[in-house]
Amino acid sequence: MTPQIEIQIIAVIVAAACALPGTFLVLRRMSMMSDSITHTILLGIVLAFFVTHDLSSPLLIAGAALMGVVTVWLTEMLSRTRLLAEDAAIGVVFPLLFSIAIILITRYAGSVHLDTDSVLLGELAFAPFDRMILWGRDVGAKAIYTTGILLVINLAAVVLLFKELKIAAFDPMLAAVLGFSPALVHYGLMTLVSLTAVGAFQAVGSVLVVAFMIGPPVTAYLLTDDLKHMLILSGVTGAVNGILGYQAAAFFDVSIAGSMAVVTGIVFLGVFIFAPRRGLIRSLLKRRNQKIEFSKAVMFLHLLNHENSPEEPSEAGVDTVHTHLHWTCKFTGRIIKSLARDGYVEILGGLVKLTSLGRTDGIDHYNELFSK
Repeated sequence: MTPQIEIQIIAVIVAAACALPGTFLVLRRMSMMSDSITHTILLGIVLAFFVTHDLSSPLLIAGAALMGVVTVWLTEMLSRTRLLAEDAAIGVVFPLLFSIAIILITRYAGSVHLDTDSVLLGELAFAPFDRMILWGRDVGAKAIYTTGILLVINLAAVVLLFKELKIAAFDPMLAAVLGFSPALVHYGLMTLVSLTAVGAFQAVGSVLVVAFMIGPPVTAYLLTDDLKHMLILSGVTGAVNGILGYQAAAFFDVSIAGSMAVVTGIVFLGVFIFAPRRGLIRSLLKRRNQKIEFSKAVMFLHLLNHENSPEEPSEAGVDTVHTHLHWTCKFTGRIIKSLARDGYVEILGGLVKLTSLGRTDGIDHYNELFSK
């Protein structure tokens, strides 16, 4: 297997592993917590290293995961005081813990291979050089297996606890009524996020972990309302972003992790603009149509209110009605033409008059519209 293929496999696995807990972070409106955790776990790694003096010790993973939970706890503790909003609490805790880790590394571990640049940006190009040797045989890049185990853990957790995660994400009160602790589910999810971050950042860096953990889920969120479909679509989108990002990096000769993050952003932007149900274009068209429909209703009720009244020649005149509605002549003409196409109005003797269809179907239509 070539290094190029191994790099893309690692990217696909990491993207899928990050998308699973990331989906629930997006649904719980805790996206920025992933950024906080992926940085503050560095302090857990540093403290665990000071205890073990071994960069390959599994205690480093345990320390990082524990620090991720501590980050969440400190953030929520500050937020519960109601003196700080959650985003402000993250803005306090995240830089504090991360800066402590940087100071400890530069002061006490300068000669140790704890490179803050590689922690942040990662370097997928080096991943194939760290080989997995079993019984004297090279079986591939070690990162394939470590991230593969991470994916299996996340997948098993989501499958086994799908109901609990779903209910806790959408209705914590119902979760408590059904007999399981929303807080336990919450901290379990945060532990999963921490494990994912520490298991993936060595290969891809914390920036790409955040990109994979949030980018694909928010992309899928714009495309579907079904949680199962959202989880699947998040994983597939992340995998595609990883492959396209690698191809772009190879073509332009740039950072692999950076290219994947950029592709993730570009794909999200494309979906954000063109999504059939929640895209920007669809939203603008929907707002435009709502404005037209509301204006048609206002015009219809205005004509109905002044029909056969002494003020009708002025209030319903083709050349004067716009002054009473405070609209432009051009916009008023568009509304009249639209109502005429519906068969609700007609122009007789310079007046905009309701048709017989307008007095029957039109009244029912707009009554139903305003009752919604």
